[in-house]
Amino acid sequence: MSETQTTAKRQRTLIGQVVSNKMDKTVVVLVERRVKHPLYGKIIVRSNKYKAHDETNQYNEGDTVEITEGRPISRSKSWTVVRLIEAARVI
Repeated sequence: MSETQTTAKRQRTLIGQVVSNKMDKTVVVLVERRVKHPLYGKIIVRSNKYKAHDETNQYNEGDTVEITEGRPISRSKSWTVVRLIEAARVI
């Protein structure tokens, strides 16, 4: 394969809310998606939690962030926080 041809693999990105930042350099991000029930047709919410790498420990609980998939960093962490979309509102 020549160097002029690049095989840019599209990375998966997800948007979710930080639910925990108690670990060092790691945040837990809750990603919710809405799907239609196959039989009844009702819209239901499905959710997954992803551990994401946060090098500078700058994200707090309640922040909305974008994460992207990458190489495995630890046994359970293969996502990295890319950017802050919305900071948590302090009441």
